[in-house]
Amino acid sequence: MEIKLTQANFEGEVVKSNVPVLVDFWATWCGPCQMVAPVIAKIADEYAGKLKVGKVNVDEAGAIAAEYGIVSIPTVMLFVNGKIVEKAVGARSFDEYAELIEKHI
Repeated sequence: MEIKLTQANFEGEVVKSNVPVLVDFWATWCGPCQMVAPVIAKIADEYAGKLKVGKVNVDEAGAIAAEYGIVSIPTVMLFVNGKIVEKAVGARSFDEYAELIEKHI
C-alpha cells in the first residue's frame, strides 16, 4: 500500500519511521512519473511488511520537495532512520529500485 505524503504526515510517516521508507516524488503532468507509478505500486506490494512506500505530489507538497532539493521528477529516495540513504532520479526499472532497497533491509 502506498501512503500519500503531505506536510502534515511526512515527519511521522518518513522521518520517524521504524522501517525503511521509499518516497516517490512525482506530479500528475509528468510522463515518466506515470510510467514509474506501476513499478512503485509493485514495490509496495512486494516489500509489504519490510518497507513503507510513500508518494509526494510535488505540486501539492512543494515545501517537502524544496526541503529535499527536488529539481527533477520522478525522484525516488530511500530513507532509513529518517536519513536519505539512496536517491534515484529519472524512471527506473523494478530491478533497479529493488537493488537500492535490498542494501538496506
